[in-house]
Amino acid sequence: MKELLKENILKHISLSENETEAFVDLFEKKLIRKKEFLLREGEVCKFEGFVSSGLLRVYHIDQNGFDQILYFAIENWWITDIDSFTNGTPSQLSIEALEDSEVLLISKEDKEFAYENLPKIEKLFRVMTQKTHVALQRRMIDNLSKTADQRYIEFVEKYPKLGQRLSNIQVAAYLGITNVFLSNIRKKIVLKK
Repeated sequence: MKELLKENILKHISLSENETEAFVDLFEKKLIRKKEFLLREGEVCKFEGFVSSGLLRVYHIDQNGFDQILYFAIENWWITDIDSFTNGTPSQLSIEALEDSEVLLISKEDKEFAYENLPKIEKLFRVMTQKTHVALQRRMIDNLSKTADQRYIEFVEKYPKLGQRLSNIQVAAYLGITNVFLSNIRKKIVLKK
């Protein structure tokens, strides 16, 4: 499964075969069964991960006990709690497998080792961080300026395969609406056709 990681890296930066192998060798494979946690709220996140197979959710439980899903991570996506990982603070997030999953993990120490010994790796993470910031900014703007109907339609269009792998409750939690409201949106869409 490290081949997928290599392909992902090479989409962002160019590395020699030796550099690629040296970096990929720093990752440890972890298998996570459905409903198991890679990270629980309150733990310190000690990894950045690359999903080589499966589906995970990154979420927070609000004061009313509702899940607030920040994002889903499927094959070829990166996953972490960047705040906890960077600052060594207890996580406000949980990461749970929604399917049996395989994740390749790199520790903070190994990432720092890579920065020092494989200088191009800093560029890799800078590029990925910029892309993540852009995605989060767009999501925030969408949540503030678009209706739930619009957000749902865009989610289905942008992630058609992901939507098929999720329950209505999970999609609703991602969109910040109730399951009942999501059902109403779906009914409206069906009636318009």
